[in-house]
Amino acid sequence: MMKTSSMTELDDETVRSMAMGAVFSDFGGKINSLDFHRKEDLLVTASEDDSVRLYDIATAKLLKTTYHKKHGADRICFTHHPSSVICSSRYNLDSTGESLRYLSMYDNRCLRYFKGHKERIVSLCMSPINDSFMSGSLDHSVRIWDLRVNTCQGILHLRGRPTVAYDQQGLVFAVAMEGGAIKLFDSRSYDKGPFDTFLVGGDTAEVCDIKFSSDGKSMLLTTTNNNIYVLDAYAGEKRCGYSMEPSPNTSIEATFTPDGQYVVSGSGDGNLHAWSINRRNEVACWNSHIGVPSCLKWAPRRAMFAAASTVLTFWIPNDSNADPAVMDTDPSAAGAESQHPSQ
Repeated sequence: MMKTSSMTELDDETVRSMAMGAVFSDFGGKINSLDFHRKEDLLVTASEDDSVRLYDIATAKLLKTTYHKKHGADRICFTHHPSSVICSSRYNLDSTGESLRYLSMYDNRCLRYFKGHKERIVSLCMSPINDSFMSGSLDHSVRIWDLRVNTCQGILHLRGRPTVAYDQQGLVFAVAMEGGAIKLFDSRSYDKGPFDTFLVGGDTAEVCDIKFSSDGKSMLLTTTNNNIYVLDAYAGEKRCGYSMEPSPNTSIEATFTPDGQYVVSGSGDGNLHAWSINRRNEVACWNSHIGVPSCLKWAPRRAMFAAASTVLTFWIPNDSNADPAVMDTDPSAAGAESQHPSQ
């Protein structure tokens, strides 16, 4: 059994010791996105094989698999409830308009559809403090929603591919748009427009991912040409930047550690890299063993991160030289439930 340790504070030695602790290789295609629950030891994935899968990260067990053949499964994030998720659709956007679904993993029901986006959603995030969530789409709009009602609560029309993120307190959200511009909004009065705008100087590539550090002091940007920047979230100044190997047709993801001291990123050469933000030096480099990881996130409360391509891997501090546990790929063998919805 894989044992994950609770998160206190990381140091270089712990980061360097990270190694693969579990492998799940039964996906029928690329994993499009993954998300950790903020308070529970849970991870959810959305994959090209139309599956949504729920994992216990403390025991490295697959808990449940549901299939969504009508709509597909693209971007995914947890709500505050540990068995409810928001999932964006890959199919039938023109005919149904059902671009987002609020799903209960507990009883495999769609609790609500959210209609509005005309094209694929490329960014999705849940407010950490209430039932609001945001989606950014290739239709050049960001929409703000409330889980409790079907109708869109607000809309921002933008140039380019919009990427969205809430800060950890839920008071501010960031929107990236064409030309490397990052606009910050007060989440309670976003209709008044942005209160600040940052420019990632010298890089006009589109930002495909934004994350705020847990303390709210830093922002992590990943661009479509695999450049990674850490910005001061208050002044917008560039604290450090890294250029990864290119990965044609695959976007990479980078992640803060929960203490905000390190950044971990994928790369086009199939490696994973870790840097100290304060010292600006590379701390570790690992072979991902899964090609170019398109998904990478560090767990909120544990010394653990997940990296995924067509394979999902859990990485933990290596206390021994034992081989990583290869998890049983038969859901029934793990006591998990696999369900195929009628829709």
